[in-house]
Amino acid sequence: MGLGKILTFAAIIIICVAAWQMVTASAQKSDSGSILSDSLQLTYVVTNRQLPQTRIEYPGMTISFNAKMHEPNWVAWELTADETSGEIAREKSFYCDESVEGCAETYDYSYSGYDRGHMCPAGDMKWSKESMHASFSLANICPQAKSLNTGAWKRLEEKCRTWAKADGSLIIICGPILTDPIREFIGDTRVAVPKRFFKVILSPNANPVRGIGFIMPNDKVPGGMQVAAVSIDEVERQTGHDFFSALPDDIENEVEQQCDFHYWSTIK
Repeated sequence: MGLGKILTFAAIIIICVAAWQMVTASAQKSDSGSILSDSLQLTYVVTNRQLPQTRIEYPGMTISFNAKMHEPNWVAWELTADETSGEIAREKSFYCDESVEGCAETYDYSYSGYDRGHMCPAGDMKWSKESMHASFSLANICPQAKSLNTGAWKRLEEKCRTWAKADGSLIIICGPILTDPIREFIGDTRVAVPKRFFKVILSPNANPVRGIGFIMPNDKVPGGMQVAAVSIDEVERQTGHDFFSALPDDIENEVEQQCDFHYWSTIK
């Protein structure tokens, strides 16, 4: 066999070995966690059956919309490390999605004393114009006190972007706690003003997989994120929702009982 043929044969072997290593590494990655992202499609959130629900699929997010309360029961999305570095400019105008029955009007919030509080934040949707625009639909919005919207809630949104960069991706679900008695409404549409909000976070690519929940009053949060941290089990108890049911039972049970804010707070 000539030298040329030998070199060609060796090159083919090297390419085949490299390809096999890539396939093996990919399979190992899936086995260790990323496969959970594939199985954890955002539709795997079981909504409290006592709450009216219309499922809305927007670019980058899934919404369980409550037409009676004129706001979401919850909003769910995946935030990847790449998406945190998007460069799409923030939109300025909220809008009523007329295709969504019960969607609030922009004037409902005018002079109400409440901010138009994003559930899925615009800062997580900078990776495409379509996702950015979707985040300004009033189907994604709740009345929030400014002290919450610009305080602990905003800081938690920023932390989520830090954690997504560190871990590769997060699954995030948040919304108002509509099992509380609602006694305040705004606008001609009568948009419900929640007393509290929740957020649950899952890091499916972490080893081991980890999760945490938060419950915040619709007001200033004394002590900030740390005092608002709870287990996902506790959020389920308070809301009646069932999160992350696509996980294997042993992992779901372990993840949903965790409440280690200190561990999350040290991730950079």
